[in-house]
Amino acid sequence: MTLFGYWRSSSTWRVRIVLEEKGLSFDTVPVNLLHGAHLDDTHRARNPLGQVPALAIDGGVTLIQSVAIMEYLDQVHPSPPMLPADAIGRAQVRSMVEVVNSGIQPLQNLAVLKAIEASGGDRVAWSTRWIGKGLAALEALASDDGPWLHNHGPTLAEACLIPQLYNARRFKMDLSAYPKLLACEAACMARPAFQRSHPDQQPDAVVA
Repeated sequence: MTLFGYWRSSSTWRVRIVLEEKGLSFDTVPVNLLHGAHLDDTHRARNPLGQVPALAIDGGVTLIQSVAIMEYLDQVHPSPPMLPADAIGRAQVRSMVEVVNSGIQPLQNLAVLKAIEASGGDRVAWSTRWIGKGLAALEALASDDGPWLHNHGPTLAEACLIPQLYNARRFKMDLSAYPKLLACEAACMARPAFQRSHPDQQPDAVVA
């Protein structure tokens, strides 16, 4: 498998987490978002939206959209499972995934922030508003039994949470209001798979 993505892309990071948790071998091909590599014809042939990630698999097939890729990996490589076995548990985890995937991340990605600035808006105020709203929802949905968001973990929900907390810190947000999320983050980052997937460990990482 070949993962086309950007080192600090939260959507790419989600897929790396699942690949690493499942012990799957994959190659990484950087797509530099800041240099516009995602908009060239070569990458648009992989993803017509010009986004990352894209995952090339056997048979000449390339998958796009991080949640679809993660679900594919969990179906085809079911061990360790990253969704609960029961239908209600799966729905609950998918709900938390969508809090991030639909309710936070699209509103604070690079393309949206550029559009906000172009219209005279404050990109930081805009981003922190939506990140805070989403993290508050996740804190309310997270299991009280910890450290995982659901009783079974880590799941696809953790794969979405960890990159989002990283992004929140990039906007210098105070995360003390989310103790369950921080406990979950600590448990995740103690795992080698989450450590290996971290943006700073990627071949295209830029040292600040």
